[in-house]
Amino acid sequence: MLEHLSFSVLRRVAGMSVEEIAAELQYSPSMVYRWERGEVEPKPTVMRILREVAVNSPRSFPIETSFNFIDLFAGIGGLRLGFEKIGGHCVFTSEWDTKAQETYARNFRDNHPIGGDVRQFSEKPELIPEHDILLAGFPCQPFSIAGVSKKNALGRPHGFLCDTQGTLFFDTAQIIAHHRPAVFVLENVKNLERHDKGRTFATIMNVLENELGYHVQSRVISSHHWVPQKRERIFIVGFRERSAFDLSALLMPSGGPTLGSILQPHEEVDPKYTLTPRLWQYLQDYKAKHESKGNGFGYGLFGPADVTRTLSARYYKDGSEILVKQPGDRPRRLTPLECARLMGFDRDDRRWHIPVSDTQAYRQFGNAVVVPVVEFLATEMKPYLQEALSRKDRTVISEVA
Repeated sequence: MLEHLSFSVLRRVAGMSVEEIAAELQYSPSMVYRWERGEVEPKPTVMRILREVAVNSPRSFPIETSFNFIDLFAGIGGLRLGFEKIGGHCVFTSEWDTKAQETYARNFRDNHPIGGDVRQFSEKPELIPEHDILLAGFPCQPFSIAGVSKKNALGRPHGFLCDTQGTLFFDTAQIIAHHRPAVFVLENVKNLERHDKGRTFATIMNVLENELGYHVQSRVISSHHWVPQKRERIFIVGFRERSAFDLSALLMPSGGPTLGSILQPHEEVDPKYTLTPRLWQYLQDYKAKHESKGNGFGYGLFGPADVTRTLSARYYKDGSEILVKQPGDRPRRLTPLECARLMGFDRDDRRWHIPVSDTQAYRQFGNAVVVPVVEFLATEMKPYLQEALSRKDRTVISEVA
């Protein structure tokens, strides 16, 4: 099946970068780039070795790609995985966090260089390759309940008044305005709809619909249909041309897995993930104090038959939102591998590499999107994407001011 593939496609199926192939086969990178561009035919032995690597590749790359997309505010690549699965090819990535870049690069070994701060690209959007679909999980901190509460307590602005993250949606809009992709998919926290009494969301929709001229739909989707975690996120889908796609009509799978499906066997879990007696006592006292006041604050304790709370980026601090019952007096945190499974990154058909510390891994998974949710959405969108991409006309409008 792989014999007819070009070097470039076969390299992506193998999950190797140009530099990795050059080092492995002892050729110069410039020569491998010539193979990549089709200027020179590689020797048969090169193609044979590459086919062997591709057959045994731990990742399942789409062999035929039918559209190009870009991945903004990429994190560790959850949105990318969903749209790769339906035949998309990622041509550009932007992610400012260097540790997230490290994880992204390790798991997308065929990847182009990762761009940093998106603002440099919104100022010069021509630096971004042409693409059919734009994916963006623009930062949610200015709009989340936790983020708003924290900024209020500190007397700092949030939402569109924030001088840092609050304007990053508008950088996304600048890129959409310049490139006019056929479709965009944006992801954010559920609270985006309610932030600032709905004015934030109304502003976003006004930009997308009235200033950019897209046909836009949104829906909050919970992850519990696919993973044992109640994680609600809003997805905003825009088509440049009117489409029959109906986000609100999508039927979610019935039921869902429980925590036991992603837990490692007890004997495989390092004792370091068990809470110390001091921390466990502190968490119990903290919960008891708030329960006496009629509040629901405090740790969450879950067993194999349960579905957990939302995994947050602060999980590295004490793990209190998701503690796992285990033999003995004290519960434990999830391991990073279990977090990868809880978010749908690691599963039977896909191994996920975690090259960073536990602290960084917890942050990355807590900030990520649940992969099976994106895969579901992408699969449902696929026939409508194909229809949208068949329309080549692009209306040019001025950039967002």
